Amino acid sequence: MECVFGLVGDGFVIVASDTSAVNSILVHKTNEDKIMKLDSHKFVAASGESGDRVQFTEYIQKNVALYQFRNGIPLTTAAAANFTRGELATALRKNPYMVNILLAGHDKETGPSLYYIDYIATLHKVDKGAFGYGSFFCLSLMDRHYHSGMSVEEAIELVDKCIKEIQSRLVVAPPNFVIKIVDGDGAREYAWRESVKDTPNCPT
Repeated sequence: MECVFGLVGDGFVIVASDTSAVNSILVHKTNEDKIMKLDSHKFVAASGESGDRVQFTEYIQKNVALYQFRNGIPLTTAAAANFTRGELATALRKNPYMVNILLAGHDKETGPSLYYIDYIATLHKVDKGAFGYGSFFCLSLMDRHYHSGMSVEEAIELVDKCIKEIQSRLVVAPPNFVIKIVDGDGAREYAWRESVKDTPNCPT
């Protein structure tokens, strides 16, 4: 029951994700961070098969870093999104990755941006987006409450509404979420919304 969603505000992008690592009917952990930092001003939030998600996002992260190392300048958010889309499109005809991505970033020239990239390499620049079962509720709430130029406080309030709706409506709802923000000051973790904490294994 994965859920990844994000929205663009006034000078920033907020992305949130559940933190459950599951396989079939088993929950392996509830503190899995599915939002990876690409560079100082970019995040990639991914949902999908665990192996594909980790492998593909790490592959994108290392290639973005390699480009900056070779050329001395970072990729723009649009360039990183198009590179990601190209790699998914290439893999689609060989060994496809079952991964859906929201790529968020902030550029000095163009400001904040959010890109929607699904597993069949569809790319769209959006103001708000979501993947997973929780998207049914997130998208309807964002359609109702989202408006351009939202402040951070308004955006966080909307994110919390989405999380509350997911946890109250899904049969098997993820208990914990992580929220991250990217703006002119960089990409960083904003908050966790935890209703269950992982406990250490009992001694044998």
